[in-house]
Amino acid sequence: MPKVVIWHNPRCTKSRATLSLIEQHGLDPEIVEYLKTPPSADEIKAVLKKLRMKPRDLMRKSEAPYKDLGLGSDKLSDDQLVTAMAENPILIERPVVIFGQRAKLGRPPEDVLDLFTDM
Repeated sequence: MPKVVIWHNPRCTKSRATLSLIEQHGLDPEIVEYLKTPPSADEIKAVLKKLRMKPRDLMRKSEAPYKDLGLGSDKLSDDQLVTAMAENPILIERPVVIFGQRAKLGRPPEDVLDLFTDM
């Protein structure tokens, strides 16, 4: 069985609720505090593929770096947006739960349960 990984921010209510829900289902996830240990650009690209999302869909647009870096511009490439997330992990929406070749954004937390229905 693949391991469960959560990109977690312990200060975030949704992230804490998602982690709790995973643990309530008897799973012991690998917890990655992505603000302390940011994912690389390659890791973000891999997760975006699993999420079936574009980079902008995974970005927290209300964070200061989004505005300060002009990331709202439609002239920026996907690679530029991914690089911005790797360099400023606060821009990554949370929590992200990865399970094998699939991933889900825990907003709402219950959305991640779909990952484990075929176990």
